[in-house]
Amino acid sequence: MQPYPESVPLPSADKRWKLVEATMRRHGYKASALIEVLHTVQESFGYLDDTSLRFVASSLRIPISKVFGVATYYHFFSMKPPGEHTCVVCLGTGCYVKGSGELMKMIEREAHICAGETTPDGKLSLVAARCIGSCSLAPAVVIDGEVIPRAQANAVQEQLRRWIGHDSR
Repeated sequence: MQPYPESVPLPSADKRWKLVEATMRRHGYKASALIEVLHTVQESFGYLDDTSLRFVASSLRIPISKVFGVATYYHFFSMKPPGEHTCVVCLGTGCYVKGSGELMKMIEREAHICAGETTPDGKLSLVAARCIGSCSLAPAVVIDGEVIPRAQANAVQEQLRRWIGHDSR
């Protein structure tokens, strides 16, 4: 029995596939590495698409249905390309009590999208988080990876308007 499966060709010459392959190799191409490998794909490409799911399934010798099931079950994984900018609103209890629910509604109105969506022009992705672990900074919003403590609606709205290029006043 071979320690590694017969080599599955990389989907393209994109160097990011080498990172994915390295993760699989490090884990011995075991099915138990599925979540770790999907994390690597997500970190490398920003989302999981049909090509990546099929490549992972073939490489780890797992049915595509199982890979798809794992990818769609966990909220960390996204099946759509992210927007140019990302806004994550914490809806955990501490943040919600301090007004993050209203912040979310304002952002949805301003951007004309709902949580989990990306604007049609690809400028902004809006994400709802159950808790980001920054309760003392409530309400917390994460804009392009930077935590905004005690987020104020007017400051968030101003940033959104710069990104999405319209004024809905």
